[in-house]
Amino acid sequence: MHISNLFLVGPMGVGKSTIGRQLAQHLDLTFKDSDREIEEHTGASISLIFELEGEAGFRKRERAMISKLTAENRLVLSTGGGVILDPENRTHLKSRGYVIYLHAELEELLSRLAPHRGTRPLLETENPKERLAGILEEREPLYREVADVVVETGGRSIQQVVQKVLKHLKTS
Repeated sequence: MHISNLFLVGPMGVGKSTIGRQLAQHLDLTFKDSDREIEEHTGASISLIFELEGEAGFRKRERAMISKLTAENRLVLSTGGGVILDPENRTHLKSRGYVIYLHAELEELLSRLAPHRGTRPLLETENPKERLAGILEEREPLYREVADVVVETGGRSIQQVVQKVLKHLKTS
Protein backbone atom coordinates (compact mmCIF):
# COMPACT_ATOMS: atom_id res chain seq x y z
CA MET A 1 0.00 0.00 0.00
CA HIS A 2 1.33 3.43 -0.88
CA ILE A 3 0.91 5.76 2.08
CA SER A 4 1.31 9.45 1.55
CA ASN A 5 0.11 10.46 5.04
CA LEU A 6 -0.42 8.48 8.21
CA PHE A 7 -2.35 10.11 11.06
CA LEU A 8 -2.34 8.70 14.59
CA VAL A 9 -5.32 9.40 16.82
CA GLY A 10 -6.14 8.21 20.31
CA PRO A 11 -6.26 9.34 23.92
CA MET A 12 -3.42 11.00 25.80
CA GLY A 13 -0.87 8.48 27.01
CA VAL A 14 -1.53 5.86 24.34
CA GLY A 15 1.88 6.36 22.72
CA LYS A 16 1.04 8.30 19.56
CA SER A 17 4.25 10.35 19.51
CA THR A 18 6.61 7.49 20.35
CA ILE A 19 4.96 5.10 17.90
CA GLY A 20 4.66 7.83 15.27
CA ARG A 21 8.40 8.58 15.37
CA GLN A 22 9.23 4.89 14.88
CA LEU A 23 6.71 4.48 12.05
CA ALA A 24 8.12 7.51 10.27
CA GLN A 25 11.62 5.99 10.48
CA HIS A 26 10.46 2.62 9.14
CA LEU A 27 8.45 4.20 6.31
CA ASP A 28 10.97 6.94 5.50
CA LEU A 29 8.39 9.66 6.14
CA THR A 30 8.59 12.93 8.09
CA PHE A 31 7.29 12.81 11.67
CA LYS A 32 5.40 15.69 13.25
CA ASP A 33 3.44 16.00 16.49
CA SER A 34 0.59 18.52 16.28
CA ASP A 35 0.96 19.58 19.94
CA ARG A 36 4.72 20.20 19.51
CA GLU A 37 4.03 22.14 16.31
CA ILE A 38 1.53 24.35 18.18
CA GLU A 39 4.09 24.92 20.95
CA GLU A 40 6.80 25.85 18.45
CA HIS A 41 4.46 28.13 16.50
CA THR A 42 3.19 29.98 19.59
CA GLY A 43 6.30 29.82 21.75
CA ALA A 44 4.09 28.62 24.63
CA SER A 45 3.45 25.23 26.21
CA ILE A 46 0.10 23.52 25.75
CA SER A 47 -0.46 23.93 29.50
CA LEU A 48 0.11 27.69 29.28
CA ILE A 49 -2.19 28.01 26.24
CA PHE A 50 -4.91 26.19 28.21
CA GLU A 51 -4.29 28.45 31.21
CA LEU A 52 -4.39 31.70 29.21
CA GLU A 53 -6.93 30.90 26.48
CA GLY A 54 -8.89 27.97 27.90
CA GLU A 55 -9.70 24.81 26.00
CA ALA A 56 -11.65 26.76 23.35
CA GLY A 57 -8.60 28.92 22.56
CA PHE A 58 -6.39 25.86 22.32
CA ARG A 59 -8.87 24.03 20.07
CA LYS A 60 -8.95 27.02 17.70
CA ARG A 61 -5.15 26.91 17.41
CA GLU A 62 -5.26 23.14 17.01
CA ARG A 63 -7.82 23.38 14.18
CA ALA A 64 -5.58 25.76 12.23
CA MET A 65 -2.52 23.54 12.79
CA ILE A 66 -4.35 20.34 11.75
CA SER A 67 -5.57 22.06 8.58
CA LYS A 68 -1.98 23.04 7.76
CA LEU A 69 -0.30 19.75 8.71
CA THR A 70 -2.79 17.40 7.03
CA ALA A 71 -2.21 19.29 3.76
CA GLU A 72 1.43 18.18 3.78
CA ASN A 73 2.68 15.00 2.10
CA ARG A 74 4.79 12.05 3.22
CA LEU A 75 3.96 12.70 6.86
CA VAL A 76 3.35 10.66 9.98
CA LEU A 77 1.33 12.93 12.25
CA SER A 78 0.73 12.33 15.93
CA THR A 79 -2.34 14.30 16.97
CA GLY A 80 -3.51 15.59 20.32
CA GLY A 81 -6.05 13.41 22.12
CA GLY A 82 -8.92 15.84 21.58
CA VAL A 83 -8.27 16.57 17.92
CA ILE A 84 -11.29 14.51 16.88
CA LEU A 85 -13.72 16.72 18.82
CA ASP A 86 -13.73 19.21 15.94
CA PRO A 87 -15.73 18.17 12.84
CA GLU A 88 -13.34 20.06 10.53
CA ASN A 89 -10.37 18.15 11.98
CA ARG A 90 -12.18 14.84 11.49
CA THR A 91 -12.87 15.72 7.85
CA HIS A 92 -9.23 16.67 7.20
CA LEU A 93 -7.90 13.54 8.89
CA LYS A 94 -10.23 11.18 7.00
CA SER A 95 -9.82 12.81 3.60
CA ARG A 96 -6.08 13.54 3.63
CA GLY A 97 -4.50 10.38 4.95
CA TYR A 98 -4.74 6.95 6.52
CA VAL A 99 -5.96 7.16 10.13
CA ILE A 100 -4.80 4.74 12.81
CA TYR A 101 -6.62 4.77 16.14
CA LEU A 102 -4.25 3.61 18.88
CA HIS A 103 -6.42 2.16 21.63
CA ALA A 104 -5.70 1.28 25.26
CA GLU A 105 -7.93 0.60 28.25
CA LEU A 106 -8.48 3.19 31.01
CA GLU A 107 -6.27 1.48 33.65
CA GLU A 108 -3.35 1.19 31.24
CA LEU A 109 -3.64 4.86 30.25
CA LEU A 110 -3.76 5.95 33.90
CA SER A 111 -0.59 4.05 34.74
CA ARG A 112 1.19 5.50 31.68
CA LEU A 113 0.05 9.04 32.51
CA ALA A 114 0.85 8.96 36.25
CA PRO A 115 4.45 10.23 35.83
CA HIS A 116 3.23 13.16 33.67
CA ARG A 117 0.50 14.59 35.88
CA GLY A 118 1.64 18.23 35.67
CA THR A 119 1.78 18.31 31.87
CA ARG A 120 -1.78 17.18 31.12
CA PRO A 121 -4.15 20.14 31.67
CA LEU A 122 -7.31 18.05 31.30
CA LEU A 123 -6.20 15.75 34.14
CA GLU A 124 -5.54 18.55 36.64
CA THR A 125 -8.49 17.50 38.75
CA GLU A 126 -9.40 15.85 42.05
CA ASN A 127 -10.20 12.56 40.36
CA PRO A 128 -8.08 12.01 37.20
CA LYS A 129 -9.49 8.49 36.71
CA GLU A 130 -13.07 9.75 36.62
CA ARG A 131 -12.08 12.63 34.34
CA LEU A 132 -10.19 10.34 31.93
CA ALA A 133 -13.09 7.85 31.89
CA GLY A 134 -15.43 10.71 30.87
CA ILE A 135 -13.02 11.88 28.17
CA LEU A 136 -12.75 8.34 26.76
CA GLU A 137 -16.51 7.85 26.79
CA GLU A 138 -17.02 11.09 24.85
CA ARG A 139 -14.21 10.54 22.34
CA GLU A 140 -14.25 6.77 21.67
CA PRO A 141 -17.02 6.92 19.00
CA LEU A 142 -15.22 9.82 17.27
CA TYR A 143 -11.87 7.98 17.20
CA ARG A 144 -13.64 4.99 15.64
CA GLU A 145 -15.47 7.24 13.16
CA VAL A 146 -12.24 8.61 11.66
CA ALA A 147 -10.14 5.43 11.94
CA ASP A 148 -9.20 3.30 8.97
CA VAL A 149 -7.90 0.77 11.49
CA VAL A 150 -7.90 0.32 15.29
CA VAL A 151 -4.69 -1.01 16.85
CA GLU A 152 -4.64 -2.23 20.45
CA THR A 153 -1.61 -0.98 22.37
CA GLY A 154 -2.46 -2.50 25.75
CA GLY A 155 0.07 -5.01 27.05
CA ARG A 156 2.28 -4.50 23.99
CA SER A 157 5.71 -2.91 23.72
CA ILE A 158 6.21 0.10 21.45
CA GLN A 159 8.06 -2.17 19.01
CA GLN A 160 5.20 -4.70 18.96
CA VAL A 161 2.69 -1.96 18.18
CA VAL A 162 4.91 -0.54 15.43
CA GLN A 163 5.30 -4.01 13.89
CA LYS A 164 1.53 -4.57 14.06
CA VAL A 165 0.87 -1.27 12.26
CA LEU A 166 3.52 -1.98 9.60
CA LYS A 167 2.10 -5.46 9.02
CA HIS A 168 -1.38 -3.99 8.67
CA LEU A 169 -0.17 -1.36 6.19
CA LYS A 170 1.40 -4.07 4.02
CA THR A 171 -1.86 -6.01 3.82
CA SER A 172 -4.16 -3.00 3.28
